[in-house]
Amino acid sequence: MKLDKKTLKELALKYHSQPQPGKISVTPSKSCESQDDLALAYTPGVAAPVREIAEDKSLAYQYTSKGNLVAVISNGTAVLGLGNVGPIAGKPVMEGKGILFKKFANIDVFDIELNSTNVDDVVRTVVDIAPTFGGINLEDIAAPACFEIEQQLKEKLDIPVFHDDQHGTAIIISAAIINALTIQNKQLDEIKIVCIGAGSAGIASMNLLLELGVRKEQINMVDRQGVVQDKRDDLNKYKQAYATKTNDRTLADAMKAADVVIGVSGPNIISAEMIQSMAAKPIIFALSNPDPEITPELIHATRDDAIVATGRSDYPNQVNNVLGFPYIFRGALDAKATAINKPMFIAAAKALAKLAQEPVPQEVLDKYQLDDLSFGPNYIIPTPFDPRLNEYVSTAVAEAAKESGAIRKN
Repeated sequence: MKLDKKTLKELALKYHSQPQPGKISVTPSKSCESQDDLALAYTPGVAAPVREIAEDKSLAYQYTSKGNLVAVISNGTAVLGLGNVGPIAGKPVMEGKGILFKKFANIDVFDIELNSTNVDDVVRTVVDIAPTFGGINLEDIAAPACFEIEQQLKEKLDIPVFHDDQHGTAIIISAAIINALTIQNKQLDEIKIVCIGAGSAGIASMNLLLELGVRKEQINMVDRQGVVQDKRDDLNKYKQAYATKTNDRTLADAMKAADVVIGVSGPNIISAEMIQSMAAKPIIFALSNPDPEITPELIHATRDDAIVATGRSDYPNQVNNVLGFPYIFRGALDAKATAINKPMFIAAAKALAKLAQEPVPQEVLDKYQLDDLSFGPNYIIPTPFDPRLNEYVSTAVAEAAKESGAIRKN
């Protein structure tokens, strides 16, 4: 949807306010139309499942909505490209995640906005409310606090905990990289990678690429101060893990002869000259939203051998987290997983990559008003409305949960 900013703003505000404010609501799943229904839904009938669960807590998955209910939790410190707007301003985004969970994976959501930036307070609150839920989706929490919060929650809870800004982004990027490399006839263990952005998405994406076979010495990470290298004394422990021994100091230095650049940073920071300096058959993911690090138009005007992806829906190859988190949680919940672990990340990425190589059904072509769509430079990742995503990704994640032993025994 290409609209001028004024029109887009007007449509968005109308969408969020009419016919009723917000985007999600709670809808009963059982009849409550008679005195008998009322007696079963509440007192005295409700005592029966209460007693059963008191004897065996695992029965909450049988008698309550816990097993299909995810908490989307944020403190509003890193909302989209808008920054630290606070918890209540972040609520429309969390409600949006609720819509996507329900639409694409039939998972129910309570969005919870926390008025705290303190790691210990956030962890304590989430642990305290966790019995309500079958899974926890952390969202729009700034780095480095997001790393600490997720790690502590994974250690304390026996339900899946997933920070989508980290791992959802990493999984989609990795799937797209796998396919782009296939098309460009390059190998994961041979390429030079530049990652622009050293926050949650950048670090998590590089972590997952390491799991897939990339070596740290292949990666040049760049933040606002330049290349993350071993002579710097301003790096937190997460960036320090990617500090390389290099003479490169600027983004322009790092991009020379690079095979892959992944931008998860800010708009308009890559120049045509930087693109020109890259290796043959480059792969360029300019994922800053709504304005990418460099426009696809400028890339294609500069190079005719590049594969390009963005985070936007109005260009080919949209790297969109909706391809991941609904189905990752669907698979985890279906398997009654106790965590979402690295084997499940890898399974999701490989399933997405595989799906993009399959023939595209007519249903998808009709949805996007296309005559043809097939695996190639302009189609390296599935579209969000591909009905096969649930089958491919959820099934792969559930199988990985079982194979890795991350499931409940009762």
